[in-house]
Amino acid sequence: MEKANYLKRNFKAFIWHAVFLSLAQKFMDVNTVIPTMLIQSGGTPVHLGFLTAIMVGGNSFMGIFFASFQTHRERKKKFLITGIYLRVAALLFMGLILAYAGVLSGGVIIASILVLMTLFSFSGAFAGIAYTDILGRAIDAGDRKKFFIVKQTLASIGILASAILARRALQLLSYPKNYSVLFLIAGGLLLTATIGFWIIREEPVEVKGDLSMRQRFSLLKQAFTGDKNLRTYLYLSNMVSLGFAIIPFLIAYAKKNFGLTSGDTGNFLLLQVTGMVLSTFIFRLTSKSKRYKGLLSVFIIAGALLPVLALLFSGSKNLYFSIFLFSGVVLAARQITLPGILLEISNDENRAIYTGLSGLGSLAVMAYPVFAGFIIQRFGYSFIFILTSVLVLSSFYFAFKVRCENIVD
Repeated sequence: MEKANYLKRNFKAFIWHAVFLSLAQKFMDVNTVIPTMLIQSGGTPVHLGFLTAIMVGGNSFMGIFFASFQTHRERKKKFLITGIYLRVAALLFMGLILAYAGVLSGGVIIASILVLMTLFSFSGAFAGIAYTDILGRAIDAGDRKKFFIVKQTLASIGILASAILARRALQLLSYPKNYSVLFLIAGGLLLTATIGFWIIREEPVEVKGDLSMRQRFSLLKQAFTGDKNLRTYLYLSNMVSLGFAIIPFLIAYAKKNFGLTSGDTGNFLLLQVTGMVLSTFIFRLTSKSKRYKGLLSVFIIAGALLPVLALLFSGSKNLYFSIFLFSGVVLAARQITLPGILLEISNDENRAIYTGLSGLGSLAVMAYPVFAGFIIQRFGYSFIFILTSVLVLSSFYFAFKVRCENIVD
């Protein structure tokens, strides 16, 4: 098969995965469904902080260790598929546990959520290293931004459909059956998404000799110390992603101010997805060049405004719910900018290493939710929301300094 033909097939295969992943995504949404499930199971802000640290920051941080294992390997598709299957298993087990939650104590359910979501998150990191590396080699460099925009556009439609169905399930069924159904459906859809990876043609990377684990970690260290641009990207990722990490706490704040029902969860989800879909289409219409700087600025500003709006709108339930529409802008911008910039500052030889090191860009995101949970428990929400806004705005400094082909003026 000619290279041009299999590159087109690879493009379609990655889109297949993206579509079915998007259909599954809102049945297991890390920003609304899973945090609300934990809260309704009796979880506290401290529990929520640990869960957010695991799912938002921990999975990326574990990529450092997974990258050291996967780097200097000729092929990585087997790692990708293994990681996805572990994610499927975690979702299905979570669904089964929730189906029998009536005979389990609240402590057991909370512990099960934390353990299984840790497996789900970490296996996603394991698969993500291989995914990014294969993506960088399986799709032509000139088509990368097109891929991200097309992927996000089609995925947004799938996400909207799944959000509507998930919202309906949350309304029709009571806790915990509604969450059980959501996770079982998510597991089935994610399993279907793996079909795309089976048909990808992965060109092997030339590997000269074998490396010990110590040598693999040494490669990570060399990449970090030797590339100032990579370090700038990691600082940027840490700061700007705090605007994303604070989203689960908006749900806990809603419960404090207005109470919380399964129907509210469905509304949060649908509003957030609507914001993602609308902003993605706007990004596609306005993004004529290959530059990421404009979208990065949107990401920073939206992330900084989100916690401030939560405080301003805390007296009105209708106004407060509208911030979940705005949170969709944060999510859509994040999904395009950070992966896109990472691809642009790496190459075929170092992409697995750089993807693993991108986990260092989640150190603050991993620690901050735990810190926030304890601070909220003791002092309330206002301090942490204002601090988050200031920290996110500080990421403009690194946004101006990071350099790659598609971000320079």
